[in-house]
Amino acid sequence: MDRRTVLRSAVAGGAAALSGSLWACAAARPERPGPSPFGALAAPNGNGLQLPAGFSSRVVARSRQVVPGTSYTWHDAPDGGACFAAGTGWIYVSNSEITPDGGASAIRFDADGGIASAYRILSGTHRNCAGGATPWATWLSCEEVSRGYVYETYPQGGAAAVRRAAMGRFTHEAAACDPDRRVVYLTEDEPDGCFYRFRPRTWGDLSAGTLEVLVAGTAASGPVTWAQVPDPGAAGTPTRDQVAGAKRFPGGEGCWYADGTCWFTTKGDNRVWAYDAVKQRIELAYDDSLVSGTAPLTGVDNITGARSGDLYVAEDGGNMEICVITPDGVVAPFLRVTGQSSSELCGPAFSPDGTRFYFSSQRGSSGASAGGITYEVRGPFR
Repeated sequence: MDRRTVLRSAVAGGAAALSGSLWACAAARPERPGPSPFGALAAPNGNGLQLPAGFSSRVVARSRQVVPGTSYTWHDAPDGGACFAAGTGWIYVSNSEITPDGGASAIRFDADGGIASAYRILSGTHRNCAGGATPWATWLSCEEVSRGYVYETYPQGGAAAVRRAAMGRFTHEAAACDPDRRVVYLTEDEPDGCFYRFRPRTWGDLSAGTLEVLVAGTAASGPVTWAQVPDPGAAGTPTRDQVAGAKRFPGGEGCWYADGTCWFTTKGDNRVWAYDAVKQRIELAYDDSLVSGTAPLTGVDNITGARSGDLYVAEDGGNMEICVITPDGVVAPFLRVTGQSSSELCGPAFSPDGTRFYFSSQRGSSGASAGGITYEVRGPFR
């Protein structure tokens, strides 16, 4: 899939996230490609990964093969993912971007990182691309199809996934929860898509609520408002066409919230946007046409943050890298996957303690959905 070149400035993740005002300052800086805080990439290791010194990797799952130490066969085309605490260990959840029967699976790890089990958490759905974790430890798996749904899944197992129809029917991509305003932001992967927020009637219960779309003027940046989508089920008219003045975003992709700001990417124009939820303003945080020289990051897709404030951005295409963007605006490769130019990197996520990093190569070296590979990387993360 031929995708976009995006990102230019610093963002931060988790507890160490940048505030909206700091983001505004960062967004005003030009991109500064520079040396990685982890050092240069070494030669490819036995898994075909180029990593900085001190880092190591292992393959934890391959599509259509049994996950080591379990009897569960890993799904095709692994895509968006997240980690969840689970007792003394943790769980990595991964979507399957195929249709029919995409869904999502989970791998449970012991406290020492050993694989304890693997299992399905969602079945019978279509083209589950990205999604997002909730503060109450569920995974929102999004269908990237026309009139697709969001499904709330339970990484711990023991509960059936639930279709959350109130969150709207459209080409869902990613979701990000804002616990301060008690809303969920949603991106739409359409050439003329929109940016939405879902306001649950009761926080923590996504069964009912109000779907709203962002409305703004023609300027790239400035104040915005939100308008209710009259028919979230899109029985007659697509959600993106129901509200006059809804701002268009060509190909919404990754979405991530922290400390009053929701960042989301758009592949059609190679941009990163910052929605300041406190001031209700949207800012054009990055536009690759404004970058001088060669951008170090291309084909930007999924995003995740680290406790250090570093952002990790996976490439769909490009030269198959996951790049790190530091809080002071330096953009550099963190890892590179070799011999898999017909794939894409997706599902970046840190274990709860921040010491292990997971991601997938959706099609591996075969270039087919049956060739997906899911990796773990360990090392001196900041």
